[in-house]
Amino acid sequence: MPERRPTIAVMIILALTAVLGACSAKNQDVVTPVDIPAASMSYIVLAWSAEGMHFLNPTYDAGVLQPPYNTLLAQVVKRGDPPQIVTTGVTLEYRVIDNTHSYGKATADPVRNYAPFWDNAFELFGLDLAHDTGLNFVDAGVHNGLTGTMLLKGDRFEADGIPIVPINDAGTWDPYQIAEIVVRDSSSGTELARTRTTAETSDEINCAKCHGQTINDVEIGSVLAAHDKLSETTFVADGAPVLCAKCHGSPVLGTTGAGSANEYLSYAIHVFHYNQTIACYDCHPGTTTLANRSAAHDAADGNCTACHGTLTTLGLTISNGRVPWETESKCVDCHTFVAGVDTGTSLYRNGLGHGGLSCPACHGPAHAQVPSTKDSDNYQAVQYQAKAMPLGSCKVCHSSTKGGGLNGIVGAHGGGTPTACTVCHTGPITTTNPVNFPHRFQQRHR
Repeated sequence: MPERRPTIAVMIILALTAVLGACSAKNQDVVTPVDIPAASMSYIVLAWSAEGMHFLNPTYDAGVLQPPYNTLLAQVVKRGDPPQIVTTGVTLEYRVIDNTHSYGKATADPVRNYAPFWDNAFELFGLDLAHDTGLNFVDAGVHNGLTGTMLLKGDRFEADGIPIVPINDAGTWDPYQIAEIVVRDSSSGTELARTRTTAETSDEINCAKCHGQTINDVEIGSVLAAHDKLSETTFVADGAPVLCAKCHGSPVLGTTGAGSANEYLSYAIHVFHYNQTIACYDCHPGTTTLANRSAAHDAADGNCTACHGTLTTLGLTISNGRVPWETESKCVDCHTFVAGVDTGTSLYRNGLGHGGLSCPACHGPAHAQVPSTKDSDNYQAVQYQAKAMPLGSCKVCHSSTKGGGLNGIVGAHGGGTPTACTVCHTGPITTTNPVNFPHRFQQRHR
């Protein structure tokens, strides 16, 4: 009688059962389904900031690079088998905790004064804005405040242009502001889910660090004075605040093309400073703020140049056709060995992953991927799976422990690719065949 060989599915299940038993015996700290807080919830809400760290000007009476402008996004999931991304029948409310207004907040040393953003809003942006309401480059007629309701955008909810400044109501400067998002049933008002996320914003970008100072016996004039000297403009004599993006295109501020100066703002700034002995954190927030707080990308300089390039290469890529803010480096450029990382023509911040969830929903926003060195960045990971790791436990969204069994996991994560396995087991990966699991994968305890 011929020998009966087990099917592939049986082999996979037997292998997984063996390795899970080994994990339980060897490591008592492994999170089991009963330890996952989300298992007791009917709904979860995943929220994040669009840009990661947003930088804004500390004052708005001279050269203006960036306004106060934070955008929050969220996706609601109804747990089950299968889970469902919810887009109807719910209302999402947001508020910035301990920060109810922005107008009038100021400090003397260093000088910070945000009121001129509103006082000069028409001259800078062509709009008369009510105090504590923001610009909106997505929905021009909607001017959000520090509390409000998020709008449905496809399969996610969004609040654009929240005018958060890094000083809370107690007068403390803090670039790590916290937003709370509450999901309610639209009909009854019953709360369905609640979470928090970091709504980071910093004014540590400060041209006065160099401009207006004497460096190596050379007086470095103000930005506008230097511009007048080099480009024969009259900004200083005019005495009015100047939005740099009025002439130098900046897609992050809703402009299209390189502008009347025929130079993107990003190009003009980076190329002008290419031969200066400055670091990324000298201008971008910063040595105090730490725009990149990822525990994995942990170089002292934030790993900026590893992904974005040097001042020179940044300028060269733009001159060769790259559109700043719209064409950036991608995760797959470095993470070539993990299936499912390539987001195609979309950037990470717009990418979609497992089940239609946005990449930042599970991994955190750009420059602050979970796990982070800042507790507020890890809030949702701890809230739902009790571990400061990217959301990877099936039980967070699925009502059954394995989200439909091992065959369900393999199918949902790309069939023959090892993506699901690498949630807990990481490389070097020498196979793409799940039949070989777990012997070709190294274990990584969550």
